[in-house]
Amino acid sequence: MSRDRALLERALDRGEQDGGNVEFKERLSRDVHLEGGRRESLAAQLRHRLLSGDGEATYVVGVTDDGGLAGIDPDTFSETMDVLSLLAEEADAHIEDVQTWGIADGLVGVAQVREGGVLETDDEHVVVGTAGHVDHGKSTLVGSLVTGKADDGDGATRAFLDVQPHEVERGLSADLSYAVYGFDEEGPVRVRNPNRKADRAEVVQEADRLVSFVDTVGHEPWLRTTIRGLVGQKLDYGLLVVAADDGPTRTTREHLGVLLATELPTIVAITKTDAVDAERVEEVERKVERLLRDVDKSPLRVSRHGVDAAVEEISERVVPIVETSAITMDGLETLDELFDRLPKTSQDTGEFRMYVDRSYSVTGVGAVASGTVMAGEVEAGDELLIGPMPDGRFQEVEVRSIEMHYHRVDQAQAGRIVGIALKGIKESAIERGMVLLPRDADPDPVREFEAEVMVLNHPTRIGEGYEPVVHLETIGEAAVFHPENGRLLPGDTGMTTVEFKFRPYLVEEGQKFVFREGRSKGVGTVTDVSPME
Repeated sequence: MSRDRALLERALDRGEQDGGNVEFKERLSRDVHLEGGRRESLAAQLRHRLLSGDGEATYVVGVTDDGGLAGIDPDTFSETMDVLSLLAEEADAHIEDVQTWGIADGLVGVAQVREGGVLETDDEHVVVGTAGHVDHGKSTLVGSLVTGKADDGDGATRAFLDVQPHEVERGLSADLSYAVYGFDEEGPVRVRNPNRKADRAEVVQEADRLVSFVDTVGHEPWLRTTIRGLVGQKLDYGLLVVAADDGPTRTTREHLGVLLATELPTIVAITKTDAVDAERVEEVERKVERLLRDVDKSPLRVSRHGVDAAVEEISERVVPIVETSAITMDGLETLDELFDRLPKTSQDTGEFRMYVDRSYSVTGVGAVASGTVMAGEVEAGDELLIGPMPDGRFQEVEVRSIEMHYHRVDQAQAGRIVGIALKGIKESAIERGMVLLPRDADPDPVREFEAEVMVLNHPTRIGEGYEPVVHLETIGEAAVFHPENGRLLPGDTGMTTVEFKFRPYLVEEGQKFVFREGRSKGVGTVTDVSPME
């Protein structure tokens, strides 16, 4: 018997008792169990179960009153969870966890309900995008930051970051950030074990200030994934790592180019300082400074000028540099102080908007779209639009529930990395690059737009019909360029029409993008859009 199945069996064995905290329900429906006095009666029953369980109650769904396995279809199970969530809210409680099992006649589930409202997300939340060459210690550094544990020299803390994108064992998963820690009045709030979802959710609940890390891929063949991680999220800062034993590489320059093209304030961490002598650290630091000056940025050594100066000066032009070691933990207190004090840079302006980075289906919950809230806020129960579909239309959906770092929340503001369960659409219809908007929005999908672009690197020239991949928000789509004067040379800045090859997207004036094809790459800004007719 699996551990999960044992949970169900234990609940069935305990059964319903007058003084117990277990409740059996075959199904709950809006038109029956929320009408008249049933809502108040069922909420009172839930409060009784919570009192009996010292603040915790177990609801077994899809079973008869005597504990027989009846099973219900997925749509009915989803509606049952919606109703139970509303009853929990009425009882000043929330659903903490849901697990499901398939039987011959449908689904059976166990919902753990806990006293107290769901987490409010009005705390300050800084999102940091990490980048750097493979084996330069990026994931190890972040692992040591969020746990406060020194690495063993073999990448022990890096393992905390190796999370599979499809890991959705319970409820909704929005694990785009791979790591989170926070701060309260006493200092850092670390994660005891980042591989335990409950530990990460606890940090979200307890910290006054959160720092999430959007991890990216260091291998050059996956630069496209790195670009998506840096361009497609609402980041406040970039963290670029450079190993002291290796120094800046071509991948370092690629990643730095993407960070600076998005005008993201960036910190450079010199890693692995324990592996070399002081002279080598100084040499690499000078190389980093030259690299920054080559792109018109001003390096600022934190060891020389202090954290106060770094906090005050960091900008699109000033880049602080910190020497670190995940083995000796040198420099990590400096990064802690920076992340605790740096102001949030992304602004919460306009109505709700979230570009979809990933979608998946969760049994008993349905279709889930995950990504970063780019503007406004969203609440459970909101009616939204999602699209555009390949034909340009937008589809109406409803927000079933929202989860952030494995913690159920009732709303999420700009900058939050969340998973949103949607009612009214199948997961197979959701694609990366789609956008969620308020239902009363009037979006105009586009197949082409005008842009000002800068060619950072190209072997010859960019001419009519050039076809790179354009990365804009979470969109990653092949496009055709039509330069205004017929061609663009390396280092040139000019105007071009950009035409998506296969389908429309929602693109707005002022958005920045990166384009890439082979060794060629460049950046651009949308200057005008041409809505579909």
